[in-house]
Amino acid sequence: MVADGFEPVRDAFVRNFEQRGERGAAVAVHTRGGMAVDLWAGTADAGSPAPETGGGAAPWTQDTAQVVRSATKGVAAAVPLILHQRGQLDLDAPVGTYWPEFKASGKERVLVRHLLSHRAGLPVLDTPLTPAEAVDGVSGPRAVAAQAPVWEPGTAHGYHAQTYSWLLGELVRRVTGRTIGRWVAEEISGPLGLDLWIGLPPSEAGRVGRTADVDSPAPTGGQGLRVRPRPAVAEAYRDPDSLTRRAFAAIDPLPDENDPGYHAAELPASGGIGTARSLARFYAALIGQVPGGRRLFAPATLTLARTEESAGRDRVLVVSSRFGLGYMLHGPASPLLSPGSFGHPGRGGSLAFADPEAGIAFGYVTGGMQKNVTADPRAQALVRAVRDSLAAQKK
Repeated sequence: MVADGFEPVRDAFVRNFEQRGERGAAVAVHTRGGMAVDLWAGTADAGSPAPETGGGAAPWTQDTAQVVRSATKGVAAAVPLILHQRGQLDLDAPVGTYWPEFKASGKERVLVRHLLSHRAGLPVLDTPLTPAEAVDGVSGPRAVAAQAPVWEPGTAHGYHAQTYSWLLGELVRRVTGRTIGRWVAEEISGPLGLDLWIGLPPSEAGRVGRTADVDSPAPTGGQGLRVRPRPAVAEAYRDPDSLTRRAFAAIDPLPDENDPGYHAAELPASGGIGTARSLARFYAALIGQVPGGRRLFAPATLTLARTEESAGRDRVLVVSSRFGLGYMLHGPASPLLSPGSFGHPGRGGSLAFADPEAGIAFGYVTGGMQKNVTADPRAQALVRAVRDSLAAQKK
């Protein structure tokens, strides 16, 4: 479905398959009037040829859900913000107020807001967790509680790629008595009718597509230049002792994202599963009332989510990044989004965000994981098309 005026989004989605190596994906755009774009295509198994090319893989359908990697962080971040909104959590309190064991190893002054803004100094683990330990619900919280910060908390920021799972998940459990996956299911996904989970129920296992790493094709004429990683970034990912490598390797070896056990685990940093339609509706509910649902963020909470907490050189990503409380922010120089937009990408492709000023919410999920962290060319092309559609409608 594509509403009048949003045809450029459909065209960009088609070109992603024709020119940008897309295998299977979905995109959705929610406006103040409801859903304006709801598209899906390709194969539900990114490692197999699509049915239309003679492959035997099942097609991506309207109900196909997918692992969204770090786009999960944007869903998870809503939980402490809503708890704060309800008076159950003080963002300026030390984490140890709610989680006494966390006070060890020099973390007495780590505040709740430091966890959300990636300023806690805890992006790495001196002893990485195995995939089994990462999902057992005990080893992760115990490891981050014992870990010493790698910088003075609150003085700098660096992306907590994996440790965000156990930091945020355990904080929510201590405050509410519920796991973060259960809280999302009962307070967000259930009331809003979302196909969006942090911890997939067994009943939904058959809906989840299979991810695969895929190559990003070289650009052809008219597609622009390939952006090469900066030397410092490339070196950081090669160096086993860098904060970059250690942050992304807090689980070692990397878990199998197609494993049903991984799908069932509650990993709010990277293990969420959902549809593009539900991600768009979720972000729409953060910024306003949605049809058949309710608004999640009060205006003051929305301001908190997108007020800058961290900016400048990211000690983990090695490039400049900006964070509010749990959400990545985009500045005036961004060619894609307005300065007031907020959301979160997933490494390799997925993206979800809201733009309150434009009144739109966006969700994109893919099974083909390309080599990028925050700037997937397929997602960027779709967002540009949304921007162009809105601009044309104003004329």
